Amino acid sequence: MDKTVLITGASSGIGLHTARLFQTKNWKVAATMRQPENAEELQRIVDVECFRLDVTDVDSIRTAIAETIEKFGRIDAVVNNAGYGLLGPFEASSDEQVRRQFETNVFGTMNVCREIIPYFRERKGGYIVNVASMGGRTVFPFSSVYNATKWAIEGFTESLQYELDPFNIRLKLIEPGPINTDFYGRSQEVARKSGLSSYDHYVSRFISFMNKAGGEAPDGSIVAQAIYDAVTDGSRKLRYPVNTKGLLFLRGILPSSAYRLVTKTIFLR
Repeated sequence: MDKTVLITGASSGIGLHTARLFQTKNWKVAATMRQPENAEELQRIVDVECFRLDVTDVDSIRTAIAETIEKFGRIDAVVNNAGYGLLGPFEASSDEQVRRQFETNVFGTMNVCREIIPYFRERKGGYIVNVASMGGRTVFPFSSVYNATKWAIEGFTESLQYELDPFNIRLKLIEPGPINTDFYGRSQEVARKSGLSSYDHYVSRFISFMNKAGGEAPDGSIVAQAIYDAVTDGSRKLRYPVNTKGLLFLRGILPSSAYRLVTKTIFLR
């Protein structure tokens, strides 16, 4: 029987590549996004259906799940991919910016999980794939709020796997490093505060480095492959790092003082 995957944030980047890949593997794909009417490419692909889903709107999540089941008859995997990056000095960030970052990256993921878990529990199986970041196990300068959301997703997912294991619901964490996506463009937000210029020199160097790294990085297809592997490899493996360039390995073996020097050298040189 054909299997179905529901993907959030499927309009571009990692989500779009994931939708394409699963379709080529003979999966039915529910590609969800806030504005499905703009997803012209996906609408032309057989076995891909575009649904409206805003991870901050619980009613839209419930509707998208129900419409997917009505269209395809089942859901076998959910990929929580929707998110964006807030960068810049924490001092410059507004309360609204911080809350919106958490509403999307953390509470949005939790909203989708809360709505799909009862369905998977009743079916006695399913996959929940949460796209975190290498920034969920290490940190970057001027990314304190973004890092906080990804560390939250790591802890949430690792703990949740114990609750859901008796129901054969498997949790997976995808941890991308630099990937050439809208994270470095349309989906990037930089916190700024009028009259605050003390950080400008350092932020400029950091943003330049990040954008250069993103521009030279592989596209989202390598993350899509990791997501597909996570859903189909039959293992209970939790974490799937992608293009982390050895930083997670160094984080694990270096003393904190040495790793701090590595981080400053890489991101603020």
